[in-house]
Amino acid sequence: MLDFGSLLLATALSGACLSGTLLAIWLTARQARFVFTMAAGILLLVVHVIGFWQYGRNASPWLGQLTLTLLVAGFFVILCSTAQYLDKGWHRIAAAPVLAAVVLITAVTASGYDGLGFVLAYSTVTALLIVVTVMFWAAGAYDRRILAAVTLLAGSAAVSFTLCALVLVLDGQWSLGTVPKNWAEDLNTAVVVACMTALGALTISLHHLRTQRELTVQTLTDPLTGLLNRRALTIFHGDTRFGSTTALAMFDLDHFKRTNDVFGHAAGDTVLQRFADVVRNHAQDGVECFRLGGEEFAVIMSGVAPDEAHGILRSIGGSFGAEIVVTRLGPLRSTVSVGICFGDDGAMTLDEMLTAADAALYAAKRAGRNRAVTADMTGGATTYEPARLFA
Repeated sequence: MLDFGSLLLATALSGACLSGTLLAIWLTARQARFVFTMAAGILLLVVHVIGFWQYGRNASPWLGQLTLTLLVAGFFVILCSTAQYLDKGWHRIAAAPVLAAVVLITAVTASGYDGLGFVLAYSTVTALLIVVTVMFWAAGAYDRRILAAVTLLAGSAAVSFTLCALVLVLDGQWSLGTVPKNWAEDLNTAVVVACMTALGALTISLHHLRTQRELTVQTLTDPLTGLLNRRALTIFHGDTRFGSTTALAMFDLDHFKRTNDVFGHAAGDTVLQRFADVVRNHAQDGVECFRLGGEEFAVIMSGVAPDEAHGILRSIGGSFGAEIVVTRLGPLRSTVSVGICFGDDGAMTLDEMLTAADAALYAAKRAGRNRAVTADMTGGATTYEPARLFA
């Protein structure tokens, strides 16, 4: 049977290997800062374990203070890693209480009450582990398997640290002069060894999950405007059946080729970005915006009446027409033409909606541009807005 020292050695070795593995992963993906932070937190815990082992052999007040500080600091850095991954600022809120706990632990340990110092350190670690679990559950948008793994991992460690503190309190061991030695410490060490391996697997899984999510976003997002692209439109609405309260509008920036030829492609890119900003600013519940390619955009409006949909189009056209792009040849203004198609009770497909809206768009351009035309599903295209969108 392994003795206590062997368990500590296994813990330190497991932690050092895990920290090195995470550091190697970070070196290949520098943008994954949470992986580096996790490696740093685990490394602090490795140093804590070494200090803990040394304190059991040759206790001294400064070593006890350092050992307990490293324990709290290590788990706080792990909390910081979690905050980085979830993009939450909870670690800033926790910083002051953790610092206060470290000061209190240092004070009582320096006064000879190292047992009380261990109780306070274990209690602080338990609180940090609970916060980590709550952070994941509060994020909400994660697979239940990830939430279950985090809860099991943090929960097991929290229970083991709580038991360590509870045994010291029940036995009244406020001053030890060495490391605590009891069944709870043995259990805690075994749990930590197991959790080290699980923590490594979980961190790597989270890294892969984030990478996969970022790649998915990149494949569905237009890099110039930040809007969803045609592929996203197909994925999200390829199987959608468009009823009478759903409309699809196709936009085409007027004379955009001439804009590029006369003012340059940089100015053309700025015009595209300005239009995307205008469309994005008009987005509301039930309104989705896409860049189809080039100077063509699409907007899907759900749960809208015809008058409401045309009101949104007029607002977009008017706002975009008022945009001024500064170029080397002087100020540049642009307009947009729109073709809009409404679904019907027969539940039209995406391809049918796009075809009808595209026909209406070309009718708007033939009618003089800078206007909206509504698709006539009987076969023609009828001008709904005879006036220009932007005067």
